[in-house]
Amino acid sequence: MEVFTISYTKKSAEVFFGLLETNKIDVLIDVRLYNSTQLAGFSKSRDLQFFLERLCGCGYVWAKRFAPSSALFNAYKNGQIDWSGYEGAYNELLDTRGGLEYFQVYVNRRICLLCAEETPEHCHRRLLAEKIAAVYGGVTITHF
Repeated sequence: MEVFTISYTKKSAEVFFGLLETNKIDVLIDVRLYNSTQLAGFSKSRDLQFFLERLCGCGYVWAKRFAPSSALFNAYKNGQIDWSGYEGAYNELLDTRGGLEYFQVYVNRRICLLCAEETPEHCHRRLLAEKIAAVYGGVTITHF
């Protein structure tokens, strides 16, 4: 399995879809808590699904179960917990929710995890990608 991660923040539609097409992504897995944000017009779920299919031949799925809880997200964004606390809480949340077998169907595919955070360093998409790699082994991770 190859796991990519991407953000649409500060990316034009040309760059965003170009990265997905160039890297032959099979399925974009949207792991945002909210998938109809106003931050970027092309990132709204219905529009995104249309553009992915038309421009990249790529599938789309919203996997909200891998998003942080709203309480965790807000605690971090409001400065109530630091990154270390967020990371631990998110990993614990993943363990509690379970469900990493969800990715079994993608073992021989190129998937890309989508979130809004500009860089992966402080984003749950990186943590999820690392968790997938730990569970499945032999997984390469590339961040856009």
